[in-house]
Amino acid sequence: MNLATRVEKLAPYLFVDITKKIVEKQARGEDVISFAIGDPDMATPSHIIERMCQAAADPVNHRYPETIGLPELHGAIAEWYEKRFKVVLNPETEVLPLIGSKEGIGHMSLCLIDHGDMALVTDPGYPVYSMSTIIAGGVPHFIPLKEENDFLPDFDSISDNVAAKARVMWLNYPNNPTGASTDVGFFEKAVWFARRHDLAICHDNPYSEVFFEGLEPPSFLQAPGAREVGVEFHSLSKTYHMTGWRIGMVVGNPAMIDALFRIKSNLDSGIPQAIQQAAIEALHGPQECIAEHNGILQRRRDKLTTALAQAGLGVKVPKATFFVWAKIPPGHSSVDFTKRLLDEAGIAVTPGIGYGQEGEGYIRLSLTIPDDRLEKGIERLLGWCRGGR
Repeated sequence: MNLATRVEKLAPYLFVDITKKIVEKQARGEDVISFAIGDPDMATPSHIIERMCQAAADPVNHRYPETIGLPELHGAIAEWYEKRFKVVLNPETEVLPLIGSKEGIGHMSLCLIDHGDMALVTDPGYPVYSMSTIIAGGVPHFIPLKEENDFLPDFDSISDNVAAKARVMWLNYPNNPTGASTDVGFFEKAVWFARRHDLAICHDNPYSEVFFEGLEPPSFLQAPGAREVGVEFHSLSKTYHMTGWRIGMVVGNPAMIDALFRIKSNLDSGIPQAIQQAAIEALHGPQECIAEHNGILQRRRDKLTTALAQAGLGVKVPKATFFVWAKIPPGHSSVDFTKRLLDEAGIAVTPGIGYGQEGEGYIRLSLTIPDDRLEKGIERLLGWCRGGR
């Protein structure tokens, strides 16, 4: 039996290997404190769960859903975007619910990339942007995100020759893994770049509601002309702590939305309708949970960044996302530092190299860890550093 060559090009997904190592240590009876994965530890708000349970009991929701999603969900997404970002969307042509935004990101590459086409992918970045490009038969071209440039891509550094070969550019702000944020002015530059080089912009925006100190990150679609060149992916996972329910959305350019729907309609059967009903409740219901969650995350951020600085790691305090991007001391690779931290202190973090070559020299830590485990993790970290690491 011969596997497709595209499979041979794919490394195992980053978190699969990390989780495996944690499970192995736990099986030996070792206590591991994990800062590795950005999965909210706080529960989905109760009013959302109650609506899902009600819907699950209705036999109409026991049958196949439609790939397109419930019209009521399309409307709820459009209304939420208008209220939050002042962006007016046509619910029928500019909104598409997804089985989590990761699914939509993966399938969008199939809409835009033919064999040999190039995608501009920021480095470091969410691995799915480059992996979905490879699966579609394309070639990722990595655009460095440098700390001295606030982890923003320098559009002027991209040669005309490279840009002419590109079909799409992937952007993600607030950013995973760096925690960097930006403004509408940056998105205006992205729109200009896309128009100049006739390429699409795909902006991944799942962390817009995870912010601190009143930042309120913008939507890409707030930039004039953005809808003519691109789409934005979003998710209920981070906003409402619904990672396990797998529901997100893509909004924006109608032609790109239609293309993604055609791909999806041939490959999946849609989102379970009880989960769609829960999403409608989340978008229409009380929003106080967002500020409550962010208050807890901000306290954790402050404790963790203070401890990391005391431990000698370079830290720029993030204004959004679940993540802290920390610069490790010279003389270590991110993988070696991560292994030592796990083996010697029982602390799991993510090596920066897992997000691209430009991630070398950094580690990523997540704030989605219960307070008591956070405190214990900080105690272990500082003790490990005092021990001479």
